[in-house]
Amino acid sequence: MKESVYKSYEELPLFLNVAMVAKVLGVSPSSGYELMHEPGFPVLRVGSRMVVPKEQFIQWVTEHAGGNT
Repeated sequence: MKESVYKSYEELPLFLNVAMVAKVLGVSPSSGYELMHEPGFPVLRVGSRMVVPKEQFIQWVTEHAGGNT
């Protein structure tokens, strides 16, 4: 597993692209891309771009981590 370059949620920008999602989760860019196509993942489409709002990403991580971490 790759190590995340981010140490806290406060360091994240307001919107995350595929590369940022992958870095935060410590997965490959292709895994981040697959995740962003999963039903229920909080993706906002802006034209052909896909971004994830920071607050919705944090909420998704919390829900899928199984607790309030």
